[in-house]
Amino acid sequence: MFRLLLRFFCLIAPLFKTRVGLQTENLALRHQLCILRRSVKSPKIRPSDRVLWSLLSRFWSDWKEALIFVKPDTVIRWQRKRFKEHWTRLSKNGKPGRPATSKEVQELIRTMSLNPTWGSPHIVGELAKLGITVSKSTVEKYMVRTKKPPSQTWRSFLENHAKEIVSIDFIVAPTVRFTMLYVLVFLSLDRRRVIHFNVTAHPTAEWTAQQVVEAFPWDTAPRYLLRDRDGIFGDIFKRRVKNMGIEDVLTAYRCPWQNPYSERLNGSIRRECLDQVIIFSEAHLRRVLKEYFEYYNHYRVHQSLEMDAPEGRVNQTVEQGNVIAIPHVGGLHHHYEREAA
Repeated sequence: MFRLLLRFFCLIAPLFKTRVGLQTENLALRHQLCILRRSVKSPKIRPSDRVLWSLLSRFWSDWKEALIFVKPDTVIRWQRKRFKEHWTRLSKNGKPGRPATSKEVQELIRTMSLNPTWGSPHIVGELAKLGITVSKSTVEKYMVRTKKPPSQTWRSFLENHAKEIVSIDFIVAPTVRFTMLYVLVFLSLDRRRVIHFNVTAHPTAEWTAQQVVEAFPWDTAPRYLLRDRDGIFGDIFKRRVKNMGIEDVLTAYRCPWQNPYSERLNGSIRRECLDQVIIFSEAHLRRVLKEYFEYYNHYRVHQSLEMDAPEGRVNQTVEQGNVIAIPHVGGLHHHYEREAA
């Protein structure tokens, strides 16, 4: 403090000298400062020096003209730094504005937020019933953020309603004469079982609606019918499905993955059947697919069914006899059984 007062006294002492003496002394001092500035690139400035110039900048209008070692912007930065440090000290010494949330309440909020349909307002109301008053922002601060949407996913819907869903889809097969035949396949998602199919060269809405009637006689209609948005499923088809008490479930545009079981079946039909034979006519295609679906439903094992067939196959033992091969689809596929001796 004494050093600061001494510096301040040295600054006001020239006020009592004559004008000529002051100008001469000022010239000598500035010359020495210029020499010092040439020899010292970065002079050491103490905190007390910064405080002094910060005070002078507030009470002396010509303080900028006397600066030699530093720039005016530097002095202004010192002043801002002092202001920031002052308010930082005050904030640290004070008390926080909002009381801290206890660990018990934080864990309770995290536990409640795991309910998939609960939002922050619901949790605030539930905590109020327990005598705990917290704000909505506090609940949102401690909620567990999950990537899963609050509603069930498309996969969950398919798995939860597999027994009540039948998916349908068209598959195209060319003939030896380059005509296109259309195959409509009905697949039950429960056991991946093909329950109906038919072939036509000219699919229409009336023909497609008739296939629904043939696929679900009497009271065998499912609750949901999963399909894409193909224009072939016209108004007649929609009315027929609605009159049979079936709810139409449509996939999104250009999203074949939302009908994965039918898409997987279409791939199997092509790889295991249509790509291996030459189709001559509509009747020929119908006969080939009938044999293939007979093999598919009764003998072809599926990973999703724990290596069982859609219609179910009996596991045989070694004692039952020798293994024999039984051909299907003209020998294109086989299944194996034990023949009693």
